[in-house]
Amino acid sequence: MRFSLRSLTVAVSLSAALLASSTLSAESAPKVIASIVPVHALVAGVMDGVAEPELLLSGQTSEHQVSYSPQQIKALGEADLVFIIGHGLELKLDELSGSEAVKGRTFFELADVEGLSKLPIRQGGAFEKHVHHEGEDHDHDEAGKKDAGHEDHDHEETGQAEEGHDEHDHGTAAFDPHVWLDPANAQVMVAAISAQLSKVDPANAERYAVNAAALAMDLGGLTKELAKELEPVKTAPFVVYHDAYQYFETRFGLAAAGSISDFSGNEPSAQRLKEVRDKLKAVKAVCVFREPQFSDKAAMTVIEGTSARDGVLDPIGSGLPPGKDAYGLLLRGLAKNLKSCLAG
Repeated sequence: MRFSLRSLTVAVSLSAALLASSTLSAESAPKVIASIVPVHALVAGVMDGVAEPELLLSGQTSEHQVSYSPQQIKALGEADLVFIIGHGLELKLDELSGSEAVKGRTFFELADVEGLSKLPIRQGGAFEKHVHHEGEDHDHDEAGKKDAGHEDHDHEETGQAEEGHDEHDHGTAAFDPHVWLDPANAQVMVAAISAQLSKVDPANAERYAVNAAALAMDLGGLTKELAKELEPVKTAPFVVYHDAYQYFETRFGLAAAGSISDFSGNEPSAQRLKEVRDKLKAVKAVCVFREPQFSDKAAMTVIEGTSARDGVLDPIGSGLPPGKDAYGLLLRGLAKNLKSCLAG
């Protein structure tokens, strides 16, 4: 009995020590915040087994138009690292970055990562037909748009001059900022996320690197899976609500014909609605896709009196449970909804 009691005491002591070690590890892990669901998913995948990043914005609200509470701003100022897409996507976060409101903290903008495939902002509601090559990389930085850093962005192309800013002008974009919707871009971002986490938390650098390598392989498999899934509907024309899907369309060679709203999700003008409606009729678009973050009134106006079906696409994951699996769920959801509507 004495031996059993002693063994039990030792076991309890070891358990307490392990628990204390685990608690210490969790307490010493960096406090990390990610702006939107897909970014949070990639960060969570890299941090798996170390800590869970905090999600700032659920998918229920448009990333372009959200405002943040005092509590959220306070959390941003206390974080060790904040990952955002940037370049005018999360407009309020762009404005907060480096300000006194967040104690001068500058957020890490994933759209600045070197090696991303970037696409120009499309003008107008009707898209010109472009022959896509599956898996083609469109690096428009060679045309005067740098991958890394915040310099030499040609804001005049979008009608927005820099007005003396040393860095890129917050709230503007020299390219389409929806870069995460290309899984090849997600692979590049994962490597950058791992590198940044390793800088603030070198004790877990090896774990971040291992997680990032595994995640990159999974993303490569996801690309092949979605290409096969979407192959039967590649030539079916469709219209989207806001111009957020260019990277997904390009990666998988899809036939988008136009967007009701621009890349920022602004309320469409009557002229734009007519332009899109005329395009829809001209190409006999099969589907018009609404979004859960926006009113469906404009989409229903465009569809009215045509044979087009209506569907739903969501670029940021409304309703998805946050976590490391959300990125795959997001892109699979896009592919499923596209195929379901376009194939009838």
